[in-house]
Amino acid sequence: MGTDITNNLLAWYDRHARTLPWRTPPGSGATPDPYRVWLSEIMLQQTTVAAVKGYFERFTARWPTVDALAAADDAEVMAEWAGLGYYARARNLLACARTVAARGGFPETEAGLRTLPGIGPYTAAAVASIAFGQRAVVVDGNVERVMARVFDVTTPLPAARAEIYAHADALTPDERPGDYAQAVMDLGATVCTPRSPACVICPWREPCQARARGVQADRPVKLPKREVPQRRGVAYVGRREDGAWLLETRATDRMLGGMLGWPGSAWDRGEEHADPPAPGDWVTLNVEARHGFSHFGLTLKVLVARLPRDAEPRRGAFVPASDFRPGQLPTAMRRVLDVALTSPLITNPEWIVPD
Repeated sequence: MGTDITNNLLAWYDRHARTLPWRTPPGSGATPDPYRVWLSEIMLQQTTVAAVKGYFERFTARWPTVDALAAADDAEVMAEWAGLGYYARARNLLACARTVAARGGFPETEAGLRTLPGIGPYTAAAVASIAFGQRAVVVDGNVERVMARVFDVTTPLPAARAEIYAHADALTPDERPGDYAQAVMDLGATVCTPRSPACVICPWREPCQARARGVQADRPVKLPKREVPQRRGVAYVGRREDGAWLLETRATDRMLGGMLGWPGSAWDRGEEHADPPAPGDWVTLNVEARHGFSHFGLTLKVLVARLPRDAEPRRGAFVPASDFRPGQLPTAMRRVLDVALTSPLITNPEWIVPD
């Protein structure tokens, strides 16, 4: 293996590269925009390409440059990010944009990129390779799977990562490193898929050691998943008689920090109960809201109340119905709203008195 296998993949990529809104097509002669490359890589962390496309297009339409993003209001960026999950990424995104704007542009080396907020080894390698043509070894989940199959790596993940990195390093070329990195990722995403890999059309079919041994579906080897811990909490959805919603911005040192949400318990810290955020006749609904985070599952008891016009909240503030956008809520909070909307206390138009 070596140069031949790398060249075969690049030739395949020239014909079959995915068309993505942040990507410069191979052979186009266009120079990749570091801002778009970086933004896409941050968005794609723990998120699918299909989910990211719409967010990326909205972000770049609203903030077309890193300077524009750096000057954006925190709350507006967090609202635009809502639904993508892993919200610390959005806070790091702003911190990184402001650092880059202050220094006059992105560093062009992997080591320089590692100094920026929110950029780890993978993202630094990807941006250095794709945006700046630097030779860097890019290893994401797709690349791990491809390398584990091509070289029939039998060590289970995550222990196999050093071995997989060494294989990826050996195949990474000095020329067209960005195209090569994207080619391996495309191969994993479209051909060498987790289940039922399409070996018959794979450009690396012949050198693939796992395929030759008939074990490609069993690579990479993974240890049994541990049982996901479960947490419980409570969320209060209050609506005033003029239709305004009682919401709060979560503290930045909390999960979903900086995001809009419903007042409730500190479930991210193990707190299951909390006092109501405003005086009122709170009703517990018989359906609970459920959401899965990366390292625990969450079940929230939902309480709703119709609140008087003169209600004075102990937590949060009222947001007029005309200003409330459910899409600005993170997914966990939208699931709370979905449950709350089953109650006529929240949806009944008869008590929404127009101004």
